[in-house]
This record gives sequence, structure tokens and C-alpha cells, in this order.
Amino acid sequence: MEKDGMEKDMAATAGRVFARAFAAVKTLRPDRPIHPVGLHLRGRLEREGGPFRSGIAWLDTAGNHEAEARLSRSIGFPPGWPDIIGLAVRLTADSAPVDILLASTGMSRAGRYVLRMCRSVGPAALTTMMPYEGTGGPVQLAARTLRPHGRLPADPHGFRDALGGGEWVLGLYHGRPGAPWQRCGTLTLLASAEAADTSMRFDPMQHPIPGAGTYSWTQALREPSYAVARRPPEKESHRPTDQERGGP
Repeated sequence: MEKDGMEKDMAATAGRVFARAFAAVKTLRPDRPIHPVGLHLRGRLEREGGPFRSGIAWLDTAGNHEAEARLSRSIGFPPGWPDIIGLAVRLTADSAPVDILLASTGMSRAGRYVLRMCRSVGPAALTTMMPYEGTGGPVQLAARTLRPHGRLPADPHGFRDALGGGEWVLGLYHGRPGAPWQRCGTLTLLASAEAADTSMRFDPMQHPIPGAGTYSWTQALREPSYAVARRPPEKESHRPTDQERGGP
């Protein structure tokens, strides 16, 4: 219990630091402090279940869901520069939204906790980094491109041009710390015809995976930054006219 309390306190301190950083960036990017430009995607998730159980019943059983997603780059560097790739996915389960946030990391036992900057989506590994709480302990999710596996630029506009009208197919995996990844589904996405980007906001804290728990330290680490990101941009303060000031 004492160890859990220390972890939560450390996470809360780090969370406040991240929130202040988010607030500073938000003054320059009022709408989206990070992942400023994205590509709207639509498709479906097929949960396949499988013999290797994650400890989260929703992941371990078969099912199909319509999906909406947003591909983006975290820092927003110019096209062609490496950046941290983000993929936000929204599903609907039992009439409730389910949000999953993935970022480019490694896939090794240690590397899955380290963000990586990439130029191309194709070879990138995308993971949740932060674990969910299953009945058997921590569980992470990962997604990797199955096809097309050629060069898919991380820049949203370049990605859309390279994908054309084709499908982006990713394998979905679950894994416990120190254990191999296990395939549990297929995510198929296409570039949305309605708009290049979407105003949709994704939040795994408010829209969690059904039956998955959240560790208190992950909440303490993430929630302050999420609260800043959710805060609507401040409107420009009203400047009184000469007439309002009593002038001519």
C-alpha cells in the first residue's frame, strides 16, 4: 500500500509538470496543444479473441465495431521530419464510446515504454504505453501495419496521398509487461471522404475499454494534462471601442 501511495504521489507530481507544459503550449496552439494537424479515418475493428487471454474480457472475445480514427504527429514538425506518430481510435461498445490512444514506441519489453520519432507509418509500432488493469495485472495494446507495408509518410497529407483509396490494415495486439505480444484483432481504416481532419476529441480516461481498470498512478499522471487539453480555447478579450470608453 505504501509503495502504491508513493507511485501515485510521484505520478501526480509529474502530472502537474506535464499540465503546466501543456498550458504553455496551449497559449501558442489554443485548439490542440499537441497533435495539431490530423487525418480523419473511418473503418472497422474485428476482435478475434484467441487462446492467449489478456485478462480483459472485451479483448478476449470476438466482436465487430465501426471505428473512427485520427492519424497525427505529436509535435507538428514540417512534413518529412521525423515526429511521434499518434493514432486515436473511437469505437462504440454497448452504445457507449470507447477511445484508444496509440503512439509510436518500440515493441520490445523495454522499448514499449519509450516514445520514438518516425518518418513513416508503415514500419512504426504504435502502443498505448500506459497499461490498463486486467484481472491478471497490467495490459498494454499495440497496433502494427499489415498492409500496405510500403512507405506511408507520417505526415497526414502525405499519408492520404500514398494510401489513395486503399485500406490501411493493422494488426491489434495485447501484451503484459515482460511477455510477448498476442494478436487479438484487425483494424481496417480508410481516409474519410468528408474532411481531411476531424474536430472529434478522444479521451481514454472518460471513454475507457469495457471491463478494463485504470491504475490510480496513470490517472494521476494523465488527467491534469487531459483537463488542460479539454479546456476550450479562451476567447480574445473584448477591447472597448472609443464610444464605450466615452470617447468620440
